[in-house]
Amino acid sequence: MEDNKIEGVANVESKETLQAALKEIEMWEKDQKSLWFWERIGRLPFKLLDKITPAFVQNKIGLLLDELGNFIQTGGQYLTQERLILKKFEELEGKTELNLSHIADLPLAKMDQVSEELKKSRAKAATIQGATTGFGGIFTLAIDIPMILGLSLKTLQEIAIAYGYDPNQKEERVFIVKCLQFVSADIVGKKAILDELSNHYGSESRTQMVSQLQGWREVVVTYTDQFGWKKLFQLIPIAGMFIGAFMNKSMMQDVAEAGIMLYRKRRILERLEQSDEQKSLTL
Repeated sequence: MEDNKIEGVANVESKETLQAALKEIEMWEKDQKSLWFWERIGRLPFKLLDKITPAFVQNKIGLLLDELGNFIQTGGQYLTQERLILKKFEELEGKTELNLSHIADLPLAKMDQVSEELKKSRAKAATIQGATTGFGGIFTLAIDIPMILGLSLKTLQEIAIAYGYDPNQKEERVFIVKCLQFVSADIVGKKAILDELSNHYGSESRTQMVSQLQGWREVVVTYTDQFGWKKLFQLIPIAGMFIGAFMNKSMMQDVAEAGIMLYRKRRILERLEQSDEQKSLTL
């Protein structure tokens, strides 16, 4: 029974198709290891404005450390509803009662389709959210930061489900935080995360990542660092509405893109491995 399942998965796409898709992702990874000049400059205001940021904003940022820790351990308030994503596939497939194991066996193109729809939907939600919280200037930043963090975590969970992975598992939530960490990291950090994740693709155990995630608190620090320019412009109420909308949309697109690419790579490598296993069994 299990052998038949492996054969079905291996034949969803040809090995050549999977390898071509993998090459595209590797090109994307290569591009991610370069940091644009404006991104370098965009980190400077945070360090300068940090000294004049109101204490209540700093306190709110500090609370995110505990919230992120709770997410890793239990999912906390950020755990998303699996059924909502499965329903999208049921509508796409014209079937009912689909579960994660069914999703894992679907063609990669259908996983990509649902994930891209999620990316557009969440980017739109982040834009509206950024405009709303940006209207009040620096004082509404205390609301905006935890909201965009929560939306990012939920989006990555939805993408995980779209590629057949279960965010209810602790090691999967660690992978999600790694995706988030990747988005906010600098050149050195991105390379280190990609190298670390490369050891946990395929069918190899990913439980080691739980113990390796020593610097997960840095995710929040670097994540809020992304708001450097936003802080600068949000000192002026109303003007912050436009900056907030643009920044939140851009950030959510980056988060979703990273999630799609990293989860897509996992699924591709697992299918290539299964294809090799099937080939060895037939020899």
